[in-house]
Amino acid sequence: MAQFCVGDKAVYPAQGVTEIIGVETKEIMGTKQEFYVLRVLDSEKKIMIPVDKVKSVGLREVINGDTVSQVYAVLKRRESRLSQGNWNRRYRAYIEKIKSGSATEVAEVLRDLNLLKYDKNLSFGERKMLDTARRLLVQELSVAQALSESAVESQIESLFAA
Repeated sequence: MAQFCVGDKAVYPAQGVTEIIGVETKEIMGTKQEFYVLRVLDSEKKIMIPVDKVKSVGLREVINGDTVSQVYAVLKRRESRLSQGNWNRRYRAYIEKIKSGSATEVAEVLRDLNLLKYDKNLSFGERKMLDTARRLLVQELSVAQALSESAVESQIESLFAA
């Protein structure tokens, strides 16, 4: 199990990159339990996660250089596997990928919706999901590569413009 320290950055599925701002002990129903206190980077939202539940909630370290390369490879790929089927089925599949917390799966959602928007107008839900996938990915790639979010957004936009 990954042990985090105060000041570490960690990814919380569907929330994005967080910073560990503390470790607190709370007594719940007579049992003392340790919690990580997280602050979501792009908001002031705070989340408490029991230290012993880190794995089950999917809290993980920020991706490394190898995974950054895999994410960009996914974004460059032009065949979309989810374009078939109705919007509801696609939407549920996209939600699952975003909830997985996997950077490569979030990249697939971003790529697929970006490709889809060239074929047809995206529904409100799809546009919202595209924005969520972009925000999650840009944030993590920015932290992983020590680049500004605008630099990462430019890199991603240039991939889709090609």
